[in-house]
Amino acid sequence: MTDAGLRHGRASLGLSFGVQGVAFALLVTRIPAIQDQYGISDGLLPVFLAAVPILAGVGSVATEKVVARVRPSVVLRWAQPLILLALLGVGTGREMWHVAVALGVFGLAVGALDASMNMLGVSLQRAYARSIMTGFHAAYSLGGIAGASLAWAGARWELSLLASYLPVVAVLLPVALIGSRWSTEGKGAEGKRPDGTEAGAGGAGGALSFKLLLPLCLIMTFAYIGDSTVSNWSAKYLQDVLGSSEQLATVPYNVYMVTTLLGRAVGDLGVRRFGAVAVVRGGSLLAAGGFAVVAVAPGAWVGMLGFTMLGFGLCVIVPQTFAAAGRMFPGNSDTAVARLNIFNYVGFLVGSPLVGALGDAWSYRGAMLVPMVLVLATLVYARAFGPEPARYGGGHERPRTADVG
Repeated sequence: MTDAGLRHGRASLGLSFGVQGVAFALLVTRIPAIQDQYGISDGLLPVFLAAVPILAGVGSVATEKVVARVRPSVVLRWAQPLILLALLGVGTGREMWHVAVALGVFGLAVGALDASMNMLGVSLQRAYARSIMTGFHAAYSLGGIAGASLAWAGARWELSLLASYLPVVAVLLPVALIGSRWSTEGKGAEGKRPDGTEAGAGGAGGALSFKLLLPLCLIMTFAYIGDSTVSNWSAKYLQDVLGSSEQLATVPYNVYMVTTLLGRAVGDLGVRRFGAVAVVRGGSLLAAGGFAVVAVAPGAWVGMLGFTMLGFGLCVIVPQTFAAAGRMFPGNSDTAVARLNIFNYVGFLVGSPLVGALGDAWSYRGAMLVPMVLVLATLVYARAFGPEPARYGGGHERPRTADVG
């Protein structure tokens, strides 16, 4: 593949990550409005919320099978428009079954898109022969901030869901369709990746072993337990435990999103300079420190410092976990990424109920120590992120594509 082709593929994939960030944020930040529009009871709401990540896991498993026959870029090209149309369906419907179908399609398509995007990211990183994976996730964070801001504006001006979603989908749908035309795998001129293996194929050093993948699966789960703790409990914790105002309680998650973006924007530079193992260890220690600060914080401002540390710490773990799976199984990276992606949703499902149950039964300060311990457990498995292959550094000559912009 030419250098221009790689650059176009990288830009296209970054755009897909950004669009996905916007769409997902628009859904999750308008949950109260969705509940009101469809008359969903408080008892039934958790069922709807749990259905999305469960179906996303199903979508990820299905993608593993599909990419054995078609390229991940084809899956991406179909999944992203489905997500945007499903989001519009959530805003358009009126009956309970309308939102059930729309969220079902949204969940399945999210799983397919997450898996295919990260497959392509791993493949492109291999072609570049240097760390670029964290940058794609930075684009997702940027999209999430944009989506949350649009959702805030919709709520502030009391817009209906349809009025909030329709203009965004009208803009993003053609952008996604056009941009995905340049999505590509990082294959060489012979249609193979730089290590000589085909995408999704087995081979020497490529046969998938779940025993070897398991440490990365645990790390992915722990990271998303931490992330869902911040997403679901930061506002309640600041207001109910640390005594902040309702307005101030909305700040920690916004700060967390911004620090996640900033950390991911420079994360690849850290990996190139210090290696993935060191970056993941540093991020884990910083995230654990953030949970510790939140747990012992005497007031709201110290608590916000802890959530800021969490953003900088957690942000590098997930993209580097996907990248590590690609290095671990270079001949079967698509399957490894699809299976690893399932544990994204496992952590999301487990995190919020776990902290809530511990908070009710014990204390919310004590509950914050549980994700802290889980994030620290990443240190035990940090060696799974290395060693870097010789072609990625260590004084050895890099392939020519390493200098692609």
